[in-house]
Amino acid sequence: MYVDSHCHINFPDLLAQLPDVLTRMRAAEVGHALVVSVNLRDWPGLIALVEAYAHLHASVGVHPDNDAEDDDNAEPTLDDLLRRAAHPKVVAIGETGLDYYRLPEPLDWQRDRFRLHIQAARETGLPLIIHTRSAADDTIRLMREEKASRGVMHCFTESWDVAQAAMDLGFYISFSGIVTFKSAAQLQEVAQKVPLDRMLIETDSPYLAPVPYRGKMNDPSRVIHVAEKIAELRGVPVATIAKATTDNYFTLFDKIAR
Repeated sequence: MYVDSHCHINFPDLLAQLPDVLTRMRAAEVGHALVVSVNLRDWPGLIALVEAYAHLHASVGVHPDNDAEDDDNAEPTLDDLLRRAAHPKVVAIGETGLDYYRLPEPLDWQRDRFRLHIQAARETGLPLIIHTRSAADDTIRLMREEKASRGVMHCFTESWDVAQAAMDLGFYISFSGIVTFKSAAQLQEVAQKVPLDRMLIETDSPYLAPVPYRGKMNDPSRVIHVAEKIAELRGVPVATIAKATTDNYFTLFDKIAR
């Protein structure tokens, strides 16, 4: 069995074909998927989706790319996160983190939001789902300052040094379809080094479809291609990657009954 540790099948393009998505997941032996929150506006629909299916679970959080100046994206409070985290199908806080790629400084609001999510994770005991882009140094610094100690670096694209720093804090490293790209030589080296007991796989669908589907809409069934590429890089059977990443999924997101 495979699991998709990070997807967005509540997004309109995938939600519109949900029966087909779920059928493809079954055919590919993808037994569980975590549907990750990016804002509070859409959270009621997300939680309704996962309530309907035993093999789907949710997180709660606001993505760092959701601009605080956008009236459609309410800034979360600690109470917002804690109340939603109490739901039995919510197994993680996030996705949260820092993203300096598109938004110019000052980004104090983004760093404050990240600190808030770390606090929510500490208070609930739930793992954090961390997104970082063009902000690795500040991401690790805030994780240390706020004593983040459990979670996953999702869609990892950083260096081995960043991976080591995150693992030293108790975090898992999750690989997406990017690891299958020819241009991802540095990331492929990281995928060869991360211990099997600290590795997860994901699609981040509908984005980042792996080779041979690059450029097309992604869905959780395609997480198997991520596993296959990592197995190839490490010279092990794909079943080894499938078992390790599935075991790790249930270890980290331990509200989920296996």
